[in-house]
Amino acid sequence: MENAIMFRKRGKHMHIIIKRFNELTTQQLYQIYKARVDVFVVEQNCPYHEIDDYDPTSIHIMGYDNDQLVSYLRVLPPHATFDTASIGRVLSLVRHKHYAQTLLKEGIQVAQTAFHADTITIEAQTYARSLYEKLGFVQTSAPFLEDGIEHIQMQYKNTLQIQNKEDNKTKK
Repeated sequence: MENAIMFRKRGKHMHIIIKRFNELTTQQLYQIYKARVDVFVVEQNCPYHEIDDYDPTSIHIMGYDNDQLVSYLRVLPPHATFDTASIGRVLSLVRHKHYAQTLLKEGIQVAQTAFHADTITIEAQTYARSLYEKLGFVQTSAPFLEDGIEHIQMQYKNTLQIQNKEDNKTKK
């Protein structure tokens, strides 16, 4: 399923690679785990089991700049963590270049294509709410603590896809 896309913005570029778990090279897997531990465990001082049982069923989206991993997220199928498809482990190792936003747009497309998702759920750190809102996510829960960090649940709804499903039901 390797799918590579080149993203260019203001003279900068990010090469996007999309793979299922069993398609990842050992180098890519190492880079993913290192980045996730660096950001979520070390930088945020949040000791927890970063490597979990969801990676094997997820689709991994990696952003590279000059062969360096600069951004990452994973797309999980419905019923892995929520009833809907979900996006998690969103990170950017380079700030202020919109890499996370670019990968999130790609993640939405992957969830819709690979998992036929009309709704996508995330648990976002509250400080990042505006990033997700810009892409159409809406807050669906009160703030809560997860591993000592305030989060909110948010959902993205593809209203066109939902409408098409409802139209198909009424035609039957």
